[in-house]
Amino acid sequence: MTEKIENPTPEAKDVEVAATAAPEAEQETHEEVAAHAEDAEPSLEGFKPTMPGSINPEVLQNIVVNLSIEVGRAQIKIKDLMRLTQGSVVELDRIAGEPLDLLVNNSVVAQGEIVLVNDRYGVRLTRVVPSSERLKLI
Repeated sequence: MTEKIENPTPEAKDVEVAATAAPEAEQETHEEVAAHAEDAEPSLEGFKPTMPGSINPEVLQNIVVNLSIEVGRAQIKIKDLMRLTQGSVVELDRIAGEPLDLLVNNSVVAQGEIVLVNDRYGVRLTRVVPSSERLKLI
């Protein structure tokens, strides 16, 4: 059985494609193949670490996390929020001089103080959560 397929490019000529002849009983439709694929459960063997409890450092090092510094928080009513203008002051829950929180994916992993480095802000860490606990928080 042959089919003629026209190529829309002007320089190409008509191409004949030969279809393989096989008994209809052996050929599966796309719907049947998809149904078999949906019925089969994915294997977790490819996802298991080589040693229980170990984490591949190469994979871990390439994970992107969000790092943020929290100066403080405040709860205010919406009517007070709507009244804020340029020059308004919002009082935070932190006392002046208290360490700032360094958060990774919204979990506190360290505390520190603001420093100025080449006209940019930075944070000098004064207290760091132990690495074993940091992994649990992230």
